[in-house]
Amino acid sequence: MTDPQIVEEQSSAESSSSKTVTLRMAKFNPEHDSGTQFVNFQVSYERWTTVLDAILDVKKHLDHSVAVRYSCRQASCGSCGMKINGRPRLACFTKISELNSDVITVEPMNNYPIVRDLVVDLERMFDTHKEMKPFIIREDSEITTNTKEFLQTPEQVEEYIQFANCIKCGLCNSACPTMATDSSFLGPQALTQAYRYVADNRDKGKNERLKIIDDSHGIWRCHFAGSCSQVCPKGVDPAMGIQMLRGHLLGFKK
Repeated sequence: MTDPQIVEEQSSAESSSSKTVTLRMAKFNPEHDSGTQFVNFQVSYERWTTVLDAILDVKKHLDHSVAVRYSCRQASCGSCGMKINGRPRLACFTKISELNSDVITVEPMNNYPIVRDLVVDLERMFDTHKEMKPFIIREDSEITTNTKEFLQTPEQVEEYIQFANCIKCGLCNSACPTMATDSSFLGPQALTQAYRYVADNRDKGKNERLKIIDDSHGIWRCHFAGSCSQVCPKGVDPAMGIQMLRGHLLGFKK
């Protein structure tokens, strides 16, 4: 049987370790709001508390109307992308204690239509992703009873595996300055996925993809700001992938 005094001491210790932060949240519903308003909430946090934890705490206890998209809570699904203190981040992967700020401002990502509050419409990103034909293209791509898996050496896998880590969170497109000025630009997410398959020795669709991206709103609109790579939570480095793609287009890489 647990000693009541011990329980009380544990509770007191946990309470004393808690701190308070101001969560400044963007609120906007396109159906009836004329513009974004910011609402402040006081939330308690521990050193392990993530921004997503704080948002869900507000939604549960202070404002049930808060709209936020999330799923895995472990930086795998990419659902909870948003701007946190001005920088595109995953809310589930960002600890409040690591931000070193008394005010945490959360807003929807730039360069996407706002659905409501912190939720944006990612439909166009998924459409451009599909344009890149994100699958292995080859005549014998279907495995039959007479074929085996397409074996690769570790060196061949190394050529593309970094770019296969994309979780389609959309942070790179949100950070991209070109996306802000050209609504038809394919974006770093799509271009990087084009390179992921061009670099895969099993794939035979290189020429198809290069024709798609060789466009005034395609790869040549990238100004190589590098913002996309700075915010990628999985280390994909879209800026490098785009530069490598340019090498293929210019004939430097076969």
